Amino acid sequence: MECPNQTQPTMFIVSGFSFPKELKAPLLLFFLLMYILTLWGNSLIVWVVATDVRLHKPMYWFLCYLSILDMAFSSIVVPRLIAGFFPGGKIISFGECVCQVFFFHFLGCAECLLYTVMAYDRFIAICKPLHYSHIMHWRVFLNFCLGTMIGGCLNSVLETTLTFKLPFGWNNKIDYVFCDIPALLKLACADTTLYEMVTAVVIGFVTLTCFILILTSYVYIVSAILRISSSEGRRQAFSTCSAHITVVFIYYVPLVFHYLRPTSQDSVDGVVSVFYTTVTPFLNPVIYTFRNKEMKAALSKLWVGNPN
Repeated sequence: MECPNQTQPTMFIVSGFSFPKELKAPLLLFFLLMYILTLWGNSLIVWVVATDVRLHKPMYWFLCYLSILDMAFSSIVVPRLIAGFFPGGKIISFGECVCQVFFFHFLGCAECLLYTVMAYDRFIAICKPLHYSHIMHWRVFLNFCLGTMIGGCLNSVLETTLTFKLPFGWNNKIDYVFCDIPALLKLACADTTLYEMVTAVVIGFVTLTCFILILTSYVYIVSAILRISSSEGRRQAFSTCSAHITVVFIYYVPLVFHYLRPTSQDSVDGVVSVFYTTVTPFLNPVIYTFRNKEMKAALSKLWVGNPN
C-alpha cells in the first residue's frame, strides 16, 4: 500500500469488536471474569505444586511453568480488551503496541515449545520409566525452561523487528482486537509480501516442528501403553497423558486456524484470537485439575486442611 507523508505513528487505534450496545456490559463482565478466574486458577496450580511435596516432580514443575506462561499470555491481551470498553481505551501508544506484539509472540512460541517438552517428559516417564529420575531432574527442567524462553525470544525479536521496520502512514486504525502482525502489515506503506511470507514460514516452521515432535512422542507412548498387560495399568498410563493431549489440541487448533490459513477473515480471526488468549489459559488449570488424581488429591488437602 502506497501512503503519502509516511511518518512513524505515535499511537494506534484498536477497533476491537463490533457488537450491539446491549452486549457491552455482558461482554465486559465476561472478559473481566475470565481474566480473574485465569489468574486465580493458574496461581492456585502454582501454589499447590509448590506447597505439596508429593507434586515435586518434573511433570508438575512443567505445569507450574505453563501456568505462569498462561497468566502472562492472558495479561498481554485481556486487560487491553477490557480497556477498550471504556472511553479512550481503544488508543494504544506505539511503544505499547511494539511491546504487545513482542510479548504476545514470545510467550506464544515459548508455550508452543513447552508443550513439546512436556510430551518428551511423558515419553520418558512411560517408555523409559526406570531411567526417568536419572534423565529428568532439576537441572534438565531448568535447561528446558531456559531453552523455551530463548527460543520464544529469538522468534519474537525476528518477527517484531521485521514488522516495525516497515513505514506507516496516516492510517493508524488497527482493524483487530489487539496489536498483532497480520493486522499491522495491512497498515504498512510498502509491499509486505516478503514480510507475510517470512512470518508464515517462521510460525509455520515452529508450529509444525513442535507438532511433529509431539506426535512422534505419542506414537511411542501409545505403543508402549498397548504393551502393558493389565487394563488398570493401561488406564493409569493413558490418564497421565490425557490432560496434556487435551491442552495441546485446544492450543494448536486455533493457532493453525488463525496464522496458517491462505485467506483471512478479520471477524472470525478476532473470535479465534480471543479464544486462545482468554479461554485457553482459563481452561488449562481446569483440565489438569479434573483429569489428574494427584492434583485433585492435593487440592482436596488444601481445602480441607488435612496435613496427611
